[in-house]
Amino acid sequence: MSHLVLIRHGQSEWNLANRFTGWTQVSLTSAGREDAVLCGRSLKDITFNIVFVSRLHRSRETLDAFVEGYGETELPTIEDSALNERHYGDLQGLDKGETALKYGQEQVKLWRRSYTTRPPNGESMEDCERRTWPFFKEYILPCLVRGENVLVIAHGNSLRPIIKNLDRLQPEEAATMEINCSVPYHYTFDGAEVLKKEIREVPGMVVKGTSKIV
Repeated sequence: MSHLVLIRHGQSEWNLANRFTGWTQVSLTSAGREDAVLCGRSLKDITFNIVFVSRLHRSRETLDAFVEGYGETELPTIEDSALNERHYGDLQGLDKGETALKYGQEQVKLWRRSYTTRPPNGESMEDCERRTWPFFKEYILPCLVRGENVLVIAHGNSLRPIIKNLDRLQPEEAATMEINCSVPYHYTFDGAEVLKKEIREVPGMVVKGTSKIV
C-alpha cells in the first residue's frame, strides 16, 4: 500500500484580500504559514518519499512551513507548472466583490465555478485538467504504484481535476467542491487503485477555506 496526500496551499495575502490570484506570485499570510506548520505536525504518521509542488511561491512557502511542523527537511521535491493554479486571465488582481458588481454575480459565478467556462484570456477548470491529470498519471501515479508515499501541495483549481478523477466525480460536482487551505486529503492506494479516502482534521487550525475560523 502507498499513501497520497493532497494539500491546498495555506491562506495567501490575496485570499485574505478577496482578489483573483491565478498565476500572480503572492505570499502566505501569517495565519496561512501557521496552519501549514500545524498541517505538517498532523501528518507525522506518514513517511513521505517525494513531494510535488507548483511553481507559484505560495505552494513552496506552504511546503517550507509544512516541513517545520513535520520535522523532516530533506524531502525530495519536484516543482512543475503543471500543478499551477488556473490562470485567471484579465481577472487576476481584481477584487472579487467589485468584479461581481461590475459584471454581475451570475457571470462571476460562471467564471469561478463552471468547469468549462473561461474567464477572459484565462483558463477554465477543464483547461487545468488537461495539464494536471496527465502530469498526475505520468509522474505521481508511478510513485504510488512503486509503493512510495507522495505529498502534493498545489492549488484549489489544480487539485480539483485530480480529486475529480480519483473520486469519479462529475465535472460540475468537482467545480463546486470546496477545498480548504492546509487540509490534508489522504488517499490510500493499492497499486494504481484507491482503497480509501479521508479528509483529515488539523488540530488548532486558524483558517477555514480562506477566512479565519470564528
